[in-house]
Amino acid sequence: MSEMNRPNLGTRFFYRNPNAPRPNQPPGVGSVAVIRKGGSYLLEKRSDSDRWGFPGGRIEDDESAEDAVIREVREETGLQVTGVRLLGVLSDPSRIVQYPDGNIRRIITMVFEASVATFAGLGPSPESEALEFFAPKELMKLSIAEVHIPLVDRLKDLHGWR
Repeated sequence: MSEMNRPNLGTRFFYRNPNAPRPNQPPGVGSVAVIRKGGSYLLEKRSDSDRWGFPGGRIEDDESAEDAVIREVREETGLQVTGVRLLGVLSDPSRIVQYPDGNIRRIITMVFEASVATFAGLGPSPESEALEFFAPKELMKLSIAEVHIPLVDRLKDLHGWR
């Protein structure tokens, strides 16, 4: 079965989709990490949806966006972040996530470039099936979680990918 034709396992993502469900919960605010190794980008294959995305997740009530991305990278990849730099905020109101429990949220995401001293210890968490580095052209062929499509588009513009 091709990457693009795999069934969604639970969590559903929407971006600029007129058929997306309407949120029934307050917006979710999170942070994601852009981690590079050479010219490639680290992505995780999510276990809840069989889609690829950048490591990250919800910002807890008692933490900063920077602390959240550092925690999420450690939890999801085993990597220790040594520095972060804000790249931007993804706030398009059409970025919607529908969870298996019935909650539907608009997602607002802080995007950070994250540095790590070493890739030793890199390994998937129970939240992910795999962690892999992809060259820019490979990213375009993956089944990316729809809420991460605008991030891939921004990276493409920023780095001049074609």
